Amino acid sequence: MKLEEKRRFPRITFKAPIHYQVRGRSEFSNAVSSDLSLGGLNFVTDKFIAPRTSVGLEVDVLSRILSPIGRVAWLSPLAHSDRYKVGVEFLEFDPPEKVYLNDYLDMMPGKFV
Repeated sequence: MKLEEKRRFPRITFKAPIHYQVRGRSEFSNAVSSDLSLGGLNFVTDKFIAPRTSVGLEVDVLSRILSPIGRVAWLSPLAHSDRYKVGVEFLEFDPPEKVYLNDYLDMMPGKFV
């Protein structure tokens, strides 16, 4: 039985360091992203972040830092570790940054996962 695909945007493999900040907290945390789309990204972290938590992100895309605001859509513990895979949906995105990300994704034909 195949699971129904719920994603609205195609994603690419995107292994890069990111910085994120849980809204309401002053410190930023570091993580490594797994993939990226116009609608969101996911990353691995050692911190539990409850679903629906708002997060500010800093994502380096070709030496340009994009700073969307997102919401944790899902969190999944990684087997045999104290780490989590976190899926973030973008909620707020500066329009020129979103255009830049869209252009970047368009340059990646055949790399969608």
